[in-house]
Amino acid sequence: MPGPGAPPLRTASGTAPSTASGTAPPLLARERIFAVWDNLLMTARLFWILVGLGALCAALAGFLLAAEVDSSAPVLASGTWLQEARPIADFHLIDSRGRPFSRANLRGHPTLMYFGFTHCPDECPDTLAALARVRKQARVPGLRVLFVTMDPRRDTPPVLAAYLRQFDSSFVGLTGTSAQLHRLAASLGIAFDRIELPGGGYDFNHTLAILVLNSRGREAAVFTPPFHARQLARSLHRVAPQLRAAA
Repeated sequence: MPGPGAPPLRTASGTAPSTASGTAPPLLARERIFAVWDNLLMTARLFWILVGLGALCAALAGFLLAAEVDSSAPVLASGTWLQEARPIADFHLIDSRGRPFSRANLRGHPTLMYFGFTHCPDECPDTLAALARVRKQARVPGLRVLFVTMDPRRDTPPVLAAYLRQFDSSFVGLTGTSAQLHRLAASLGIAFDRIELPGGGYDFNHTLAILVLNSRGREAAVFTPPFHARQLARSLHRVAPQLRAAA
């Protein structure tokens, strides 16, 4: 008979093996039963060993994959790091000091670029306020902020300069003709449309995105809402070496 604690051995009919007289089965039969039981135990052990090895291999593969992804594509808060920085089509605008500004002026500084307009009631001022905090908290040398207007009729260079000083005196505004601004925005995946309002006024629907440009003036990443200053600053601080190394 099996030792104490061993599960009962059952035949195909579901009853315990016995002889017609009720005595224990012959020794040979019992040895066969124990042999079958031992084989079952070894098969079970082997199964769980293989399961454990499979789980370990899967975990190791996941770790190696995560390490490879982390090393090639930094993780950004509310944003995406591009696998390859995108070149920006040439453009010719005027900055908030009245000076010409083109693609060549993007070189040498990591840049955050945001499209909006000074009469924007909420998103634009909220985002600019967040960008002012980001520039101070990120600790990225040379980081600057460009505010590109989509309302050249009202946002002249002096208007842009006065507006941006309310957030950070280092912010630079850009304006130009409507065609120039639409062309630049479209090349960067930014859309905006003028909406006519009752009474002769107008507003804009526009893409909410902060473009991250490296020191070569190429688009390296994109932040999308929500824009939390502390998280954005941490993300930028983390990728600062990549943004500066591109110079």
